[in-house]
Amino acid sequence: MHHIFESKTNGISDYDDHVASSFRRPSDEDEIPKNIYSEKSPLVDKKVPKSITIAQQIAAESIETQIKTQKRNQYLAALIATIGGFIMGTTLGWTAPAGPMMENGQYGFQITVENVSWIASVMPLGAMLGCPVMASLVNKLGRKHLMIMLTIPTLFGWAMIIWAKSVVWICAGRFLTGFSSGSYSVIVPLYTSEIAEKEIRGTLGTYFQLQVNAGILFTYVVGSYLNVFGLSVACAIVPVIYICLMFLIPESPIFYLMKKNVEKAQLSLKYFRKPVVHVNQELNTMQSALAKTERERVPIMEAFQTTPAKRGLCLGLGVMVFQQFTGCNAVIFYATTIFNATGSSIGSNTSTIIIGIMAVVSTYVSTLVVDKLGRKILLLYSVVAMGICTFLIGGFFYAKESHYDISSIGFIPLMSLCIFIILFSIGFGPIPWMLMGEIFPAQIKGIASSVVCMSNWLFVFLVTKFFTLMVSAIYLYNTFWLFTLFGVLGTFFVVFFVPETKGKTMEEIQELLGADHITLLTENQNDA
Repeated sequence: MHHIFESKTNGISDYDDHVASSFRRPSDEDEIPKNIYSEKSPLVDKKVPKSITIAQQIAAESIETQIKTQKRNQYLAALIATIGGFIMGTTLGWTAPAGPMMENGQYGFQITVENVSWIASVMPLGAMLGCPVMASLVNKLGRKHLMIMLTIPTLFGWAMIIWAKSVVWICAGRFLTGFSSGSYSVIVPLYTSEIAEKEIRGTLGTYFQLQVNAGILFTYVVGSYLNVFGLSVACAIVPVIYICLMFLIPESPIFYLMKKNVEKAQLSLKYFRKPVVHVNQELNTMQSALAKTERERVPIMEAFQTTPAKRGLCLGLGVMVFQQFTGCNAVIFYATTIFNATGSSIGSNTSTIIIGIMAVVSTYVSTLVVDKLGRKILLLYSVVAMGICTFLIGGFFYAKESHYDISSIGFIPLMSLCIFIILFSIGFGPIPWMLMGEIFPAQIKGIASSVVCMSNWLFVFLVTKFFTLMVSAIYLYNTFWLFTLFGVLGTFFVVFFVPETKGKTMEEIQELLGADHITLLTENQNDA
């Protein structure tokens, strides 16, 4: 392995020695004319000879060109791959505009409110099935191939929804699109975390939730202009575009290394790292981490007993619990109902579009600041704000149920929901998905990610299916105050259990979670 890169490495080393000599600080042994640098000497004489200045300038420009990595291809690949999140967003958001249309008989057969509830809830059940299936395939077939293959059940699902003959057809279609959505929630964050440099891994990791929110907004906007047939067709077009774009980007270099295909791994990494002067070093680091994993490979149940695995699993499950049980999907799925209950003069379609726009814009802001401010601080601000907002919404509905005069505080639900969406989209919306790609050891990453995703979709199902039942049993205000309680618990969880992973390599994160230090492969190990 060492001989493959030997010639390039020697050339880089010679270049670095030359540049280093150009920037060497003067030592005591160097003869520096005192008349040039004396305090009493004329100002015009206080300069380095022109030839040295030009040499230093050329060297500085050259070093900046060589070291500054061009990250354009990483951003492009992440944007394309995370269209899988957009597909997931269209599946999630479809029921909001389609529900009233179905109840109004646009399908030509009767669909009751209870039918609509199950149509909405069957989607996360399909997603739960997709997670373990992907865990068994992601390291065999690859990330890119699976993302392409998943468009098949997606298109089949939308076809069943478009030409449905009964409620069963719609539920079956929702189950298939849910299966694909759950699968994308495992594969896409994994892919983006493996192609990204540590300086922008957080930014690329938040693209998934950005695309999810964009997909939800797409359904809100299209659903306000088209009927249920047109809305479904528009959603079905997205996977077709996705197939075409996925052929423009390469497979993850980590997957190629797992398959012992170093040549393709090098080509893949060269696509993502331009200029390519540091590719060999980074490839060596990846090989070292994978070699350590292979040396320490144990039966899968035993692998889950290691300290990093247990801490990573608890962290992943914890952030997903608080992502769902602080009320996010209740707001998304039942935004129209909440706005109507407040007596707001804003139309229901307009209000949901407003929420969708704020979610997209706020998640975009998160992509800009997550690698500057860090994951932990954004999660903390997010969960505190969400707790306060659900408390205020609960208080409003309590006052309304108690027949207090609420004319002067009618703005509270709208304002609170807006702040909730903004802070959720900056913190607890995108960051849990991003963390999932960072925190697990390589041996269990596929299975652990699927466990966390499957749990998340179980929580989605519980919230979306039983939200209305909880409202009937304990009233709307107590339901929102229950979300507030989870916000308080989530605050303690973030403060005491969530580590900061900003600016750390995947190997450093594992060490942070309790793994042993990773030693780079020596030349002899590479040759072997």
